[in-house]
Amino acid sequence: MKFDYIIVGAGSAGCVLANRLSADPAVTVLLLEAGGPDRKMEIHIPAAYAKLNRTEVDWGYSTEPQEHVLNRRLYLPRGKTLGGSSSINAMAYVRGNRADYDEWAALGNPGWSYEEVLPYFVRSEHNEQITNQYHGHDGELNVTFAQRYQTPVAEAFVAACVENGLPENRDYNGAEQRGAGLLQFTIKNQKRHSASAAFLRPVMSRPNLTIITHALTERIIVQNDRAVGVVFRSARSGQQEAMASKEVILSAGVFNSPQLLMLSGVGDAEMLKANGIAVKKHLPGVGQNLQDHLFFPITTLSKIPLINNELTLPRQLRGFLQYTLFKSGPLTISPLEAVAFLKVTDSPDPVDMQFHFSPVHLGRDYVADLYDLDTLPRTGGYMVMPILLKPKSRGYVSLKSANAADAPRIQPNFFSEEDDLKMLLAGTKKALEIVQAKAFDDYRQEIIAPPDLSSEEALILHIKKSLETVYHPVGTCKMGVDEGAVVDEKLRVRGIEGLRVVDASIMPRIVAGNTNAVAIMIGEKGADMILGK
Repeated sequence: MKFDYIIVGAGSAGCVLANRLSADPAVTVLLLEAGGPDRKMEIHIPAAYAKLNRTEVDWGYSTEPQEHVLNRRLYLPRGKTLGGSSSINAMAYVRGNRADYDEWAALGNPGWSYEEVLPYFVRSEHNEQITNQYHGHDGELNVTFAQRYQTPVAEAFVAACVENGLPENRDYNGAEQRGAGLLQFTIKNQKRHSASAAFLRPVMSRPNLTIITHALTERIIVQNDRAVGVVFRSARSGQQEAMASKEVILSAGVFNSPQLLMLSGVGDAEMLKANGIAVKKHLPGVGQNLQDHLFFPITTLSKIPLINNELTLPRQLRGFLQYTLFKSGPLTISPLEAVAFLKVTDSPDPVDMQFHFSPVHLGRDYVADLYDLDTLPRTGGYMVMPILLKPKSRGYVSLKSANAADAPRIQPNFFSEEDDLKMLLAGTKKALEIVQAKAFDDYRQEIIAPPDLSSEEALILHIKKSLETVYHPVGTCKMGVDEGAVVDEKLRVRGIEGLRVVDASIMPRIVAGNTNAVAIMIGEKGADMILGK
């Protein structure tokens, strides 16, 4: 098989690339996806999001034991289907702060300032409600506020933030990020609007676009410092080779893109040799610079029924009928409803803390599993979840073996920098002020998590017991000019011609917000770079 371009990974960036590169009928494109088609019913029902974890559409990775988080292994869901993680995430559409991109440019990446990336966000977007220079209306990706169903505690959260000195902000993706408001979502007609639904499905019939699912890429074929193709294993046809006359593009994600580079002999030479892999290019930054957002719940029992009350079997059946017949009811929404961006320390960043607000809760005893609906209590409650936006801790991805089917070793080193824990502690105190605001008086029954509010030590113990990632890993194929950089500002892998990485792994520093919209932007900008636009 021979193509002009081979894209490895049909996630958020990969779907965009497949659409843009195949728009020219004279160009042939192969898209390889390790998972299957995105046919699973729960993908498309917004509130069924939690039923996707640890299923066939999730890689289901875990960290190494975290020394500074009670030696816990934290779960790392990653999409393994068309659309990648945009097919299993909470659908929040968040771009981050303009300062994030200006910092990328200042780190030696011309072309990546906020003013230069904004047109790519706008290009992709069809915003249903907001009309201004920061939003698009002609793009493929539908962005909307939840409309058919909203709990009253969502607006109470916004009011509580305002009581505590934050401005109300109805467009955190616009002129100013700081403030509190309702979330914007990638939902269309009450269905998840993943990167697959937005960018891939409409162009699947193009004769110059070949999509192969259940195809695990095992290595890149590198000859004379040039990527010329890939070796992949198909569920249907076994091991095969595909050759690329122009470029191989890795969009396999923050864990699998560096893994694939290493399996192909591109990475730290000593580590490659230790795994029996012939070194093609010593590039020690591959897999380094891993960053992720962390969050944990501050939980209040509610005086009124909320989403947990809908989890009894009779109510789940009623909700399914509402959704199926009328596209209404609680299944039409994300598990998140509102958001706040704020500053809780004297850090140099414009915002350093994000609060997700959810009308769902996990109870009081650390028994419930955030990723398993069956373990959740059936009583009403809501959560404010402080998110560490700008972690100082850095981790890495490395190999467990030279077998592409084996999960990589993922060591984020959470809280290895003490300032990260201090930042979350400051966020905890601010979130506790918000949940005790007058705006919640009609809804607040009692705060049940943290169970002990008497000391900083008790709050820290709660953070460590309940901490999870927001599954926003980035940075493992860093863009830049220093010794740790893997790609340049054109996303070309250093020292290997015909090879690029186009996904969230290229971020030199994590953005102040959810990362899916950013991955789609990277796909848009990467496509223009590949096409020489």
